[in-house]
Amino acid sequence: MVDFSYRNITSSMVILKCIGPDRFFLERAIFPQEVFSSMAPEGSQLEIWGIESYGPNLEQRLRVSSSHAENPVAA
Repeated sequence: MVDFSYRNITSSMVILKCIGPDRFFLERAIFPQEVFSSMAPEGSQLEIWGIESYGPNLEQRLRVSSSHAENPVAA
């Protein structure tokens, strides 16, 4: 498992989804300026979804890796 953090720098709420091996799944609403920290399996895919008037919008896709250990804020 790898520690990661995400800071929502937008002025809107976003949905963070983390999908990893062995059925790992994490979903969380992140409010503006909130910092969310958790752990996920190495190589998990992190998706940041914004909410638009026409529906959800994929804004970012990141990979959770131990190389982000020096910089704890992944995005």
